[in-house]
Formats: sequence, structure tokens, C-alpha cells
Amino acid sequence: MAANKKIAKKMIDEAVAAQMADVGVFKEKRGAKFTISDAKPYVDAVKNMKAIEGQSKEVIDLHVESVKAHYEILKDLTDTIAPKDDPFVEHYQTPPILEILYEEDPDFRKAAEKFMEQLKNDEALIARESMRRYGGMYGPTCVVDFAFSPGSVSNVVNEVLKNTDIDGDYKKTILAAKSWGMNTSYGIGGAFTEAVEAGKTAAEAAEAEVKTMQMLYDTPVDAQVKLMEDADMDSFDCREYMKRYKKWMKPFVLAAKEAGVHPANIVVVPAYCVGDVGHHIAQSTFNMLKDDVTMEIVEVVSNVMKNTLERGLDKGYDSLYDILSVATGSTAAAVSSMLWDEGFTAPMIIDLLTKRFHNYVNLNPARGQAAELHNVDFMDMIHRGDKIIDDEPIGAGCKVKGIDVDFSPIEESYVLQNTQDYAYPACSISVKFSSLMRLADFPCLLTSEPVTATLMTNIIALDPGSVVAPARYCKDCAVCMYVKKHKHCNWKDTV
Repeated sequence: MAANKKIAKKMIDEAVAAQMADVGVFKEKRGAKFTISDAKPYVDAVKNMKAIEGQSKEVIDLHVESVKAHYEILKDLTDTIAPKDDPFVEHYQTPPILEILYEEDPDFRKAAEKFMEQLKNDEALIARESMRRYGGMYGPTCVVDFAFSPGSVSNVVNEVLKNTDIDGDYKKTILAAKSWGMNTSYGIGGAFTEAVEAGKTAAEAAEAEVKTMQMLYDTPVDAQVKLMEDADMDSFDCREYMKRYKKWMKPFVLAAKEAGVHPANIVVVPAYCVGDVGHHIAQSTFNMLKDDVTMEIVEVVSNVMKNTLERGLDKGYDSLYDILSVATGSTAAAVSSMLWDEGFTAPMIIDLLTKRFHNYVNLNPARGQAAELHNVDFMDMIHRGDKIIDDEPIGAGCKVKGIDVDFSPIEESYVLQNTQDYAYPACSISVKFSSLMRLADFPCLLTSEPVTATLMTNIIALDPGSVVAPARYCKDCAVCMYVKKHKHCNWKDTV
């Protein structure tokens, strides 16, 4: 059955508004000093989100109120956020919400305690996965993958939950809380790596890993505070933030629970949407986008997505999930086309970054668990983009869900069509590539996170009782072109 056109248009309008609010701020503020109030255009865009035609108001409220709370609390606690601290701003939401759910449902708390016990019982499993991550067996891995890729937290938590004797809905909530619901900033294997590099035995490292994993679910707010102390996060008082956030969000969490929103969605919706305030709209981004080509790529890719989504409205969408596919597929095709234009293909880049990963592990065995996660996002994106444009001349009928990708913003861009202005003119054949390698460390506005968050909230609002996270499908990991790790992925056997 075709998607309701009114809802489809509403979803696209809200998602594009979020993206373009960010782009507008970047164009105005790039190179300037970041303050929290710079994110106001994004917050204003989010405030315009409304529930219509069968959507759950309670789900939309979780998204909107979370962004409002996040912005207002940060604005009160600090003027700015140091780049070293901005990745964590998406990790202060799920811990307080998980605590609210524990307090309101003692049986859920008991189920979580059984899971914590099972973490200890499965110490050998956790040690094995930590060793594989530490040694780089799985190749480049997104430790916080929203799917079940080997080496990710979701993959490991799913394995432990399969051995835990608790209600299935509680299992789904515990799993979702450490996927799209980013319950603390911790990635699997972090404590293990730190212990081994400090001279501890493998057995001692495994014990430390289990205790850390238990802490995330036992006392999530205290756990996040400890992780931030260990990371020397000093831009603001994160405990005070979570205290205020919990108070702000509690009535909306309880209203959602009363309305039948699955708790696994309650822990997911409020977290993924806040990152534009203080992370995407942030000093690090303002610095990165000082470069004209990098800024142009972000804006042009955004316009490819906008135009393609609007084309889809004319044709009609078969399902609301197709809107998400077209949004992310069009940006993937746009980025791949830029690489092709300079003689690069996805396999070349994936080969390069995979080889670099293994040497990086060798040179930096104590690397942070998140180091390569955005490289993985970038590789997955261009792997998909190559598949979209591979059999067609660029701009001639490249389709996502039957909708032609609109490449005209690339073709009409003076900057991208005149790269000789930005390098040695006679040899300017790697200009877009060089900017895309910067974006390979920060592809959030290409993939795009604000768009995905907005569209997913709208989809969840139409079916709030169905769990969406983590994504229960094979995502066709790009790195599997070179590292055949399919048999270690458990997406077919999920709780």
C-alpha cells in the first residue's frame, strides 16, 4: 500500500528543515567561535514538528522536548563546548531515561539485574569479543553501530541477552538502550584494552570489562559521570545536566509509557535527535567547514537529498521507510559521484582505510574504541553509493526506490566544477577527494543524522509499539569486501 502523501510530505519537510537549519548555521558561522545559542535555528526547526493523522503525540514529544531540554540546559550551564568534549553530548540522555524506567517499573529493574548477572556468567564471551576488538580481528568497526555488525556493542549485548532468562520486551529495551539509545559513552572492549595496556593479565582485563559493562546498566548516570571524569570532560557539569534533563523529561517519558509506546522506543527517540546542538553545530564543525570545498560538499549533498526527496513526492512512495532509503541513498550516490569524478571508487577508499586501520592498530594499540567508527559510516555510505550509480552514467537514471537521484546541485556548483581554484590549477584532480577524507572522520551531515533521526521519530510515531532499534537486517558492511566477517554477525538471531 502506498504511503500516505500528506504524512510523507510532512516527514520530508521536517527532515529537510532540520538539515537545512544546520547548513544555514554552518554557512554563517564557519570559522567563528561557537556558542550554544548558535544552534537555535536547529532547535526552532525541531519545535515545528507536530503529530498528525494517527501519529503518537507522545513519541513526537520525546523528540521535541529532548532537544528543547538539551539546548536550554546546555545554554544555562555553559557558553560553549570544547571540541574534545562535543562528541559526548548525545550520551547524556538515555542514562536518566533508563533510570526513570527502572523507578517506574521494578520488574524492569529486576530484569536488568539478571542481565548484569549474565554479563558475569558470559565473561568468556565478553573477553573473546574484547580481544577481537583490541587486536583488530574484525577490521574497521563502528563500535556503536545501530545494526549488529561484529565488534559492535549491539552484537555483544544481543549475544548475552539470548542467554538471559527475562521477558522479551525487557530484552529489547536493554538492547535498544545501548544502540540508538546511547546509554553512556562506553564502547565494548575499552576497559579490557586499558587494562592490558597497563600491564594487567588477560583474566584481570576480562574482569574489568565485565564490571564496566555491568556499571552501564546498574547506575547509568553515575557511569556516564565516571566516563566523563576519565575523559577529562570539563566543558560543563554533566551530572547537573543529567539531573535537570531527568526532571524535564520524566513527565514525557511517563506519558509515552502510559500511551503504549514501547520502552525500547522511549530510550531511543530522545537521544539520537540532540546531537546537532553542541556536536554537529559545534566548534569542531565550524573549524572544519572553513574550507570552501568541504562546506560546498555539505551544502550540495544536502540539496541533492532535498531535491530527490521532493521528486519522490511527485512519484509517490511505496512505504514510509522508502523515504528514509531515498534520503540516505541519494546522499550516498552524490558522494560516490564526486569520488568517481576524480577517478576514485568505493573499493579504492575501503581498501585504503582498511589497510590504514590495521597499521593504526599496530601503531596505536591503546587507541580509543571510537577511533574508526565514522570511517566505517563513510565506507558503508560510499559502498552503497557505488551500487546505486554503478550501472548508469552519472546523472542518467540513477535510482533509489525507483526515484531518480537529482545530481543537478553538483553540476551547478561553481566550487565543485572549478576545483582548479582550490589547488595547483593544472593538477587539481584530488580536491574533492581531500575534502571527503576530512568528512570521512565526520560524515554526520552526509549520512545524514538529523534527517535519519527526524524520519525515524515520525515512523515510530505511527507504530509506537513496534521496536525499531537496532536495525534487524544485514547492512552489507563495506569492509566485508576485504574482511569476511559475516559469520560473526547475529542479525538473523536477535532478541
